[in-house]
Amino acid sequence: MENREDLNSILEFLPVVFRSPALFWPSKVVEALKALSKGPEHSKVDSGEVLFLAISDLRQSLCLSSGSLAFSTADGFSLYFDDLMSRAEANKWFGEVLPALADSLLRLPVMLEDHYKSADSVTCVGARDGLKTGLRLLKSQEAGVVVLSQELIGALLACAFFCLFPDSTRGANHLQVINFDHLFASLYDNYNEKQENKIKCLIHYFGRICSSIPVGYVSFERKVLAVDPNVNYIPHPEAESWSKSVVPLCLFEVCSSGLIEDYSKEALEVDFANKYFGGGALTRGCVQEEIRFMINPELIAGMLFLPCMADNEAIEVVGAERFSQYTGYASSFRFCGDFVDKKDTDIMGRRKTRIIAIDALVNPGKRQYRHEFLVREVNKAFCGFSDPCKSHRYQLLFKDDRFSEAELDHDLKSVANNSDNILGIGPSASFEDEVGIATGNWGCGAFGGDPELKAIIQWLAASQALRPFMVYYTFGLEALQTLDKVTKWITSHRWNVGDLWNMIVDYSTQRSKKETQVGFFNWLLPLLSSDDPMILDP
Repeated sequence: MENREDLNSILEFLPVVFRSPALFWPSKVVEALKALSKGPEHSKVDSGEVLFLAISDLRQSLCLSSGSLAFSTADGFSLYFDDLMSRAEANKWFGEVLPALADSLLRLPVMLEDHYKSADSVTCVGARDGLKTGLRLLKSQEAGVVVLSQELIGALLACAFFCLFPDSTRGANHLQVINFDHLFASLYDNYNEKQENKIKCLIHYFGRICSSIPVGYVSFERKVLAVDPNVNYIPHPEAESWSKSVVPLCLFEVCSSGLIEDYSKEALEVDFANKYFGGGALTRGCVQEEIRFMINPELIAGMLFLPCMADNEAIEVVGAERFSQYTGYASSFRFCGDFVDKKDTDIMGRRKTRIIAIDALVNPGKRQYRHEFLVREVNKAFCGFSDPCKSHRYQLLFKDDRFSEAELDHDLKSVANNSDNILGIGPSASFEDEVGIATGNWGCGAFGGDPELKAIIQWLAASQALRPFMVYYTFGLEALQTLDKVTKWITSHRWNVGDLWNMIVDYSTQRSKKETQVGFFNWLLPLLSSDDPMILDP
């Protein structure tokens, strides 16, 4: 174990102790966890106030400073478990769930050792020999995959609930907060229902996994665009590559209602991410990314080992189970009960839920129309939407602008018939069976992007990544009322990626020079606002 690079890279961020040849908890921690595992009659932990005292004792036994926790953490635990939770719920929590979490923590060292043993034997079809899948710090600019069992993820999230992760060096390594102290402290400091309901989702998750331990797996992949890609990296497109691309645009479907996570078919579901994976999930955030982390809490595990994304990076998570129903958004967010995830699983035991985290420009204003930022955004989306196992084919499509239509059609079919992903799990029957994109107003809303521009940029990226379709949820946004008309018109004219990219560049140049102030759709089709059916006549 002592010679494992993966373990050594993450060890300073884990609460357990390593002394060759094993991982273990200090004896005082073992005693405290054993007491908790026997229930409140033995441990005397039967309230939020006493629970926090137990957490403080555990932290002290691990030599973690109590001063490093958010100031109002104790008040937040007391408020939630003693005032906001019903007596029946509290009895179940302290009598059944908390003891089970303590038992899970007792088994964490053995779980980790078993994880590293099995990580050496993972076989990844279609990838180079020796692909690492063990838990490690998945550093920026290092493409790779970490595969964790759902049981291990549950134990890691129990550590986060008990605030046991060391945090003194996380900021210096560009890592998010992972302990739950800020989540509870902010509940007390500035109470609002959305924060209470975020915690309800997590408490529900713990209740579910303690009553029935999940047996599947979740993979976390850092995807990287590189100038000289190898099997795990994706080619980094230059601006000229986009303008010369002859790849046809993929199918585009507009949904004015519905949610990305409810899309019924298998697709890459876009997380409108912060560059720090998870955004404000464990603080006060409650928009698209944070809500996804609450209803699919296993995503939080990635915050432990995934430093912030650079402009040429994206994160893909496969297999995260959904546990909660909800309504609302931001301040209106509410937990609405249990959700039974019926998604099929692949041969690795991962649910066929694929979540892609891509971070857009923040408050870009007029700079989003500058050429370098158009390239940044389309490359970011392309990184997320692409398949690293198709790296060589992407290189051919970008670098060789002499493809005939017949050659390109042959290449697309060849890609479809060899579409195993980096872990060797993927449809391979036909191009039509490939996984598409389910997305929406990425980089808009709180991030302030132009929704018309962002919709087209994602369409370009999905097409160049050889995805067969893109389903776009407008969430009723007024600015996208004509999106369906525009995409149908473009499709009817058989434009390819290069054609549409060049139009976006021309429009953005005029917008930057203040030669136009209208949106891209009206600039492209001035009569679009009319109901004249001839506007769609090719």
